[in-house]
Amino acid sequence: MHKLNVQILGPASFVSTLNELKNFLKFNPKIDNSNNNTNIILFHVDVLMDKKQKEYIDSNGSIKICVGKKNIFIDNCDASLELPATLKEINAIVENTVAKKKFNRNSSIEIKSYLLNKNEKKLSKLDDHIVLTEKEVQLLELFLYNKKPISKVKILSSVWNYSSDADTHTVETHIYRLRKKISDKFMDEKFILNNKDGYYF
Repeated sequence: MHKLNVQILGPASFVSTLNELKNFLKFNPKIDNSNNNTNIILFHVDVLMDKKQKEYIDSNGSIKICVGKKNIFIDNCDASLELPATLKEINAIVENTVAKKKFNRNSSIEIKSYLLNKNEKKLSKLDDHIVLTEKEVQLLELFLYNKKPISKVKILSSVWNYSSDADTHTVETHIYRLRKKISDKFMDEKFILNNKDGYYF
């Protein structure tokens, strides 16, 4: 399995310790400052005292894991690890944080000026949101990933798999309810459009 490349920032002792342990780590510690091929930064809180390093970390869009003694609460950090830590804990924090971040990225989808959160089944805009059913989430994804209008029959096969209790009336009813939810909450009458070929965004 391909190892993750993780940029290490911190005092010399911290960096050299992780470098010495690299054969036992489930990731590749990168100790130079080039940040080539890395999208994860594992940094010791002591580096935040260096203004340049702090600016670099704050402005970087990478996954950030901070390490230090006692309870660490650092703004703009995806996870934290308290020292001393075991090899198992170091490996786990990197793997779990990356997995969680990927999961969150895959579950949030931008649709027009809205954000669809698939995990929470919510469609939100600014501070307002509506709660969706599983079928409504599937409908929105179907419209999003198809560039052309989709017929009722195609929707039926994609979302309901032609189940015995579904027909084109089922599709119409679900889309009507979804449109009403969106219209009632966001005053948006043109979120889901349709023409002779079917429904679309």
